Amino acid sequence: MSAGLDGRLALVTGAGRGIGAAVVTALVEQGARVLATDRTARGIEELAGEHGADRVTARLLDVTDADAVESLADETERTLGPLDVAVNVAGILRPSDVVNLTDEDWAATFAVNSTGVFHVSRAAARRMSGRGRGSIVTVASNAAGIPRAGLAAYAASKAAAVMFTKCLGLEVAGHGVRCNTVSPGSTLTDMQRALWTAGEETASARRVIDGDLASYRTGIPLGRIADPADIADAVVFLASDRARHITMHDLYVDGGATLRA
Repeated sequence: MSAGLDGRLALVTGAGRGIGAAVVTALVEQGARVLATDRTARGIEELAGEHGADRVTARLLDVTDADAVESLADETERTLGPLDVAVNVAGILRPSDVVNLTDEDWAATFAVNSTGVFHVSRAAARRMSGRGRGSIVTVASNAAGIPRAGLAAYAASKAAAVMFTKCLGLEVAGHGVRCNTVSPGSTLTDMQRALWTAGEETASARRVIDGDLASYRTGIPLGRIADPADIADAVVFLASDRARHITMHDLYVDGGATLRA
């Protein structure tokens, strides 16, 4: 079944690797043109080379810079056409227990994971609303819905991004713009691997799947860690016409890990 994305233009942040790169590939496979953005050039330039410059345009972008976001949105609509889809994937993780969490790590986490979502979503909504159509998808985390030891800043920033996206969705629904979130659980990305013990990747992955009673963490009922493509498929669905009557929804893609707490 067609996703109805042929020829549409999508902006993806954090596109250089992991979930962001998988989202770019999935959108291209559904016929979309993609503006792939990241703070570093290597990953997005590789995507442009892989898929072709007519399908993927690579641009540097720091989502914490509001002026840069607005400038890129203007340039995009001037040179590539109207923006149909915006996907917020850019995110950072700086694990720490709260009593040792620094002000800088707290601020940096919110600057990217929450304020960056605000900057990009606001820029997209401003332009989409006037045209009476559009879809904004924010990649959050299942950590936004269940307490996690050592991840307070990350979980709080993702929870803020989820509620922001829902509020935006309420405001722009009357303009034909849909806003949804996808909340992954543990996914095979560099961010996930950074939490694992060096040299013990297999054992670390097993602990994630089995859970850890000592840290009050459930395992993954489906018995596997997600691939970035699993998350990308959910993003593409919510961005597409197949989800035309879905807005303000938070779709968990975590193999049942949170028991939907």
